[in-house]
Amino acid sequence: MERSQSESSTIVVWDLGGVLAPSGRALGALAAALDVPESDLAGPYWAHRDAYDLGGSPDEYWHRIAKDLGRPPDEAWVDRLDRIDTECWAALESDAGELLTRLAGRGIPLGVLSNAPVSLAKAVRRASWGGLFETLVFSSDLGLMKPDPLIYRGADERLGRASSDVVFFDDRQENVAAARAHGWRAHVWTGAETAATVLAQEGVLDG
Repeated sequence: MERSQSESSTIVVWDLGGVLAPSGRALGALAAALDVPESDLAGPYWAHRDAYDLGGSPDEYWHRIAKDLGRPPDEAWVDRLDRIDTECWAALESDAGELLTRLAGRGIPLGVLSNAPVSLAKAVRRASWGGLFETLVFSSDLGLMKPDPLIYRGADERLGRASSDVVFFDDRQENVAAARAHGWRAHVWTGAETAATVLAQEGVLDG
């Protein structure tokens, strides 16, 4: 038997890219759209990503990439690339989706804490699967990024939970370490099957 929300104040919080959504898909799709090698795009894409994830505008981000690639951007170019990027990062992995549906069906509260730009945050909030979550928190909401300790404090306020009530999955060890230091019960994501086992160990799911 599995516990319902009424039996526990625990909330299970997830990273987005590399956990709920596949990583690597966006860069390949964008390189194909631009007809450039993925290796040429990777440097500019990631070099300017932090500023974008912290709340920078799509225009600023894609214009910087265009400059680095030696391409003259226009509004249609920016809109197209931002749409491709957002759609790729907002695509839910099937195994992760099944686990989320299982948890939500048991009334277990779910949340997201992800480094993500405004465009992606909006897309996730509009997505049908976004409704599975009680609280969605993105770096662009707070102007802070993981693994900054302050982002976990800000997430606590939005989640409305004590830090000890948060079980967290992230694919980056540095983010997990920072979450643990804050008091979250944090784990490195290695797949949905392992996560289900971890959740049983945490007392969220009973076998």
